[in-house]
Amino acid sequence: MHTDTERCVRAVRSKDARFDGWFFTAVLTTRIYCRPSCPVVPPKVRNMTFYPSAAACQQAGFRACKRCRPDTSPGSPEWNVRADSVARAMRLIQDGVVDREGVPGLAARLGYSARQVERQLLAELGAGPLALARSQRAQTARVLIETTALPMAEVAFAAGFSSIRTFNDTVREVFALAPNELRTRAARGNSTPGTPGVIALRLPYRAPLTPGNLFGHLAATAVPGVEEWRDGAYRRTLTLPHGHGIVALSPRSGHIDCRLSLTDPRDLTQAISRCRRLLDLDADPVAVDDQLRADPLLAPLVDAAPGRRVPRTVDAAEFAVRAVLGQQVSTAAARTHAARLVRAHGVPVEDPEGGLTHLFPAPEELAGLDPEALALPRSRRVTLTTLVNALADGSLHLGEGTDWDRARADLRALPGFGPWTVEVIAMRALGDPDAFLPTDLGIRKAAEQIGLPATPAALTARAARWRPWRAYAVQYLWTVDDHPINHLPA
Repeated sequence: MHTDTERCVRAVRSKDARFDGWFFTAVLTTRIYCRPSCPVVPPKVRNMTFYPSAAACQQAGFRACKRCRPDTSPGSPEWNVRADSVARAMRLIQDGVVDREGVPGLAARLGYSARQVERQLLAELGAGPLALARSQRAQTARVLIETTALPMAEVAFAAGFSSIRTFNDTVREVFALAPNELRTRAARGNSTPGTPGVIALRLPYRAPLTPGNLFGHLAATAVPGVEEWRDGAYRRTLTLPHGHGIVALSPRSGHIDCRLSLTDPRDLTQAISRCRRLLDLDADPVAVDDQLRADPLLAPLVDAAPGRRVPRTVDAAEFAVRAVLGQQVSTAAARTHAARLVRAHGVPVEDPEGGLTHLFPAPEELAGLDPEALALPRSRRVTLTTLVNALADGSLHLGEGTDWDRARADLRALPGFGPWTVEVIAMRALGDPDAFLPTDLGIRKAAEQIGLPATPAALTARAARWRPWRAYAVQYLWTVDDHPINHLPA
């Protein structure tokens, strides 16, 4: 979008927050870059230039605006829709792969050479993988500086910088303030004392957002010991590259309140990325709802509660295991099966608030699972053990950089994986916004009730007009039934 100057100028002049994250405005006279909704008086058109990413702005020598803080904009929704190599690379960079494995590691995950990845990212984003990762490190450093009392040396290494000098230089270059000045500035504007050991931050999103189905779904399907709804917040344990964490997420007006407790602050970037993905916070609800509203049978559902998101997951492998446990059983039964698995194989953790007890077991911890110990039908035991073994030995990969079509083909090759299981994993674990569940009982009942075709083949044909947002159509169709997944818990 950044190449459409006329459209970008209109968005800047109207201060339209819907475009935050889609592009960034750099001001040639002040050498500052802003988000489209920046509250300051817009500059003259001849002094504006537009970039597709904050990293491209920083690489061109612009620093972040102190008023609108463009580095904290919601992520571009483009990476949610696309499944090509650039989109997969962006999802992996957001999950910290470059910091942990370098550009060669990123390229290996994508199946390309490092040079090809560099060329593709430069062509679309104006910045290569190192610059994009550097921009992300700077934002992580800013969060740690402003929300914790960690010494600056610890902040530097936790944010992924290789030296304190590089950390200081980058922070000054990106924010035009030294690290100590950032902390002092944040302390002046925050009179509320923080909780020791807890990183408190706001996760932005594009309005509108209807939290009922999002948090209602997560709470209704929560696995005891791993997830819970407490005091208006969804809480869960997180398995992260350097340790584990506990997160509490609460819906607020204009943002999601996020409280993170991490055993290792180096995991902050990954924790934030996974929480944003869990809540689908980088979606573009206006684009989604406008297309779905064009169908007269869906329009009343969209108008009743616009901005529904797809409840996703923090761990694709975990969700795949839970999807198998939930085959052809009720929500309560699926929770019971998952809780037994967690108690038997999950790693215990300590929760200061007392409600969470375990991490969900990784595939490697389930690889030696005794099928006879599972209270499941024999066919489903085979399905589950085959799945965890494939995940553990690497023959099946589900994650941020996964090719959606290849993952579907790999899942269909496993015993017991029918269309419903494959598509629900594609929708919630892989993040495909066009995944569709025409065989789901709730979808078929809803379709029949509002006048849509009820047979899977006919419904799939009708749903072609909803593409590429069929996963969001599923969320609206599920609201026809008065199920707990559609409502915030009391």
